[in-house]
Amino acid sequence: MSTEAYAVDEAAILVTESAVSKVKELIEDEGNDDLKLRVFVTGGGCSGFQYGFTFDELVGDEDSVVESGGIRVLVDSLSYPFLSGATVDYEQGLAGSKFVITNPNASSTCGCGSSFSV
Repeated sequence: MSTEAYAVDEAAILVTESAVSKVKELIEDEGNDDLKLRVFVTGGGCSGFQYGFTFDELVGDEDSVVESGGIRVLVDSLSYPFLSGATVDYEQGLAGSKFVITNPNASSTCGCGSSFSV
């Protein structure tokens, strides 16, 4: 894994201004400018796959890196085909706040918004 040299893949996913702002806020709260948002797909959820978000300092050899608004988003090689062309947003409402993904690759999504099928 590398912390410096990596290829940037601008076409992988889009990140809204709202999501960029929230990621910057969370990174500032952690006090670690080396953090990057990792977006991934795992098996599970009510529709077969679900989205996950975490922070990571390291860029893996197989990671795609998206730079948007001063943040870096990591997508691993297994998740990339499922997330290519997707948009990451941050929504706030009466039910709470969360990161959400709008995914053109999903054939259906569940009501919670964190689970999908292809």
